[in-house]
Amino acid sequence: MPRQTIIPDPAALGLTALAWTLAQPDRAGRLLALTGLAPDDLRARAAEPALLAATLGFLEAHQPDLIACAESIGVAPEALVQARESLEG
Repeated sequence: MPRQTIIPDPAALGLTALAWTLAQPDRAGRLLALTGLAPDDLRARAAEPALLAATLGFLEAHQPDLIACAESIGVAPEALVQARESLEG
């Protein structure tokens, strides 16, 4: 019987990656600096697809972070890339 591949929900992956990113102060600071968002803006927009895609793109831009996040949340790095692509529409 062929094995089914479960494709995680892109928004759920984005939110999980955002939480992972914000859990480490240096990484969170880099994200805020690169996006230009203030912490309050980030909280208010956390569920927006554009912000989630930007977070995933931020992780993609630094492969060690992408890999560490993927390992931490139990998905392949490619799943995070696919989630970003899906969120960007």
